Amino acid sequence: MLGAFQGLFAKTKELAMCQTTRRIALFFCFTLSFAALSNLAQAQTETVLFDLGLFPLAGVTLDQQGRLYGTISYGGPNGTGEVYRVARAGQGWVFSSLYNFGRPGQGDGANPYSGVVFGPNGVLYGTTQNGGAYGYGTVFSLQPPATVCKAITCPWIETSLYSFTGGTDGAYPGYGNLAFDQAGDIYGTTYSSGNGEGVVFRLTRSGSGWAESVLWSGGNILTGVILDSAGNVYGGTLNLVFELSPTQSGWTETTLSDAVGGGLTFDGHGDLFGITGAGANGGDAVVYELTPGNGTWFLHVLQDFGLQYFAPVAPPTFDSQGNLYGPIPSYPSEGEGEIFKLTHTGVQWIYTPYFQFPGGSGGAGPTGAIVFDANGNMYGTTAGITTGGQYATVWEIAP
Repeated sequence: MLGAFQGLFAKTKELAMCQTTRRIALFFCFTLSFAALSNLAQAQTETVLFDLGLFPLAGVTLDQQGRLYGTISYGGPNGTGEVYRVARAGQGWVFSSLYNFGRPGQGDGANPYSGVVFGPNGVLYGTTQNGGAYGYGTVFSLQPPATVCKAITCPWIETSLYSFTGGTDGAYPGYGNLAFDQAGDIYGTTYSSGNGEGVVFRLTRSGSGWAESVLWSGGNILTGVILDSAGNVYGGTLNLVFELSPTQSGWTETTLSDAVGGGLTFDGHGDLFGITGAGANGGDAVVYELTPGNGTWFLHVLQDFGLQYFAPVAPPTFDSQGNLYGPIPSYPSEGEGEIFKLTHTGVQWIYTPYFQFPGGSGGAGPTGAIVFDANGNMYGTTAGITTGGQYATVWEIAP
């Protein structure tokens, strides 16, 4: 499925499937503060909003009310994952399970490795790595019930938009979130396909359903794609960054770099930024910038974190001041992972270990992308096994 990356979580999955109770208290909330371990780092305050307990491999999505939405890859009543929401309630946070995957006998999706995102119509969209009509994963939408629900917990309505067949259409969507163009078409990736290579796909409306088309097939793709205002699509395999441009006869692929890969994000100038791990078995975790000029793209390495236990899979994120942040799941000297910060001085990028996870109930192993709210608070998840057991958290870090 996801090769070496799935091997990374095999021990964690086994631990979770043996759990018979969920370590979730509806108003569980505590704060952890500590001095930064490097003289370059500021002391930050982490608030653990919830101990999810079971593999939030993706990050979270914010709505306009400040509520957080995410996925758990395993667990739930069917053991095949769920979509959740965490919302403020007084001085704490309340966890709500919006949908549990793996409905028996209905071809339901299973094991969402990606997060959920809001589409142009305000509906949540995501993918599952497994399940569906053929067992190779799904693309789904999720929205609240049409009528007011008076129960304490009200499951949302899930619709399977597409089931992958495992052929040339793709198989096993990975960690990347879905993206949308101005027409509302859906873009995403799968890690594999019938020929062993990942694909970039597009879903377009067809009558009352959706039709899939493959835009590109290449190396194994763990992350999603992003679009520019002209409708060009950008993505990365484990060691390749590519651009797909629409033409009258299809899509033209251009290799922007064959030295880096991974998830991507744009800055305000049209430069691409990413984090790569140089392969499924690990390698140097590198934060980089690709700058266009004279018909080519120039690679600039901003920070090399050295050899990691496994490759980062999340794209970096900019704050409102233009600083760049992202998760490094496993940090060699500390072992519990960190959030890095890169500040541009006008000449170069300066690295700061913004937050280093303490392990234990404070969490470890951040894998999903981070997000900021309007007040500059940072949100994300951890999914690692730490000293004392499995602590998979949703967290907030105040500026």
